[in-house]
Amino acid sequence: MKRTPWRARTGFALAPLALIFTLAAMSLPAAADIKGNELVEESRFSLERLSSDPNMPELQKYLSKARGVLIIPELIKGGFILGGEAGSGVLLVKGADGTWSAPAFYTLAAASIGLQIGAQVSEIIFTVMTDSAVEALLSSEFKLGADASVAMGPLGAGIKASMTTNVGFDIYAFSHASGLFGGGALEGAKLFSRQEWNDEYYGAAAPARSVVIERKFFNPQADKLRDALPRGPS
Repeated sequence: MKRTPWRARTGFALAPLALIFTLAAMSLPAAADIKGNELVEESRFSLERLSSDPNMPELQKYLSKARGVLIIPELIKGGFILGGEAGSGVLLVKGADGTWSAPAFYTLAAASIGLQIGAQVSEIIFTVMTDSAVEALLSSEFKLGADASVAMGPLGAGIKASMTTNVGFDIYAFSHASGLFGGGALEGAKLFSRQEWNDEYYGAAAPARSVVIERKFFNPQADKLRDALPRGPS
């Protein structure tokens, strides 16, 4: 059965000025009413798409070595002088036994001012390579490039060369994008834990740390996503 794109189901569109100004103001996405199980499923689809992309041969290697993974299946970016981007996703952390935790929910948001015009939709996988970066993500507010170093891999075959030269980073980003956008980057974007989404998904008060580190919560609906990630020691 053909799936309707998630942005169509949430009412997102690339062109309307309302979206651009919403993003520029760093508002949280209009998809707050999307159920957690749908976001988990969309994250799995993104993981499978990017992992099987022949232009991203390094992704599986980084996933195998990662201490955590943050998947954002749909990041909306738009702007005209004032710009912004926003999207929600899930964080999973690998335990000492090589298995992956249940997912905790996060939202990424950023705003920028400069010479930029256009709109873009991306799906992004962040491989979190260090324990310190995992701890930073579990703080109340996390800023890319400030609380952990981030290497942005370019789209396509060039990613291999980029990852070879950009060694020693805390986080690596792999992305697919559609649309056109000139200017702007994820540097300085902030990540926020979505406590209310965790609570709804697990049916109880479920802080991110309790989900991904202490492993007090599980939801069998997330098993397919967990199984899609490579297991074993980092």
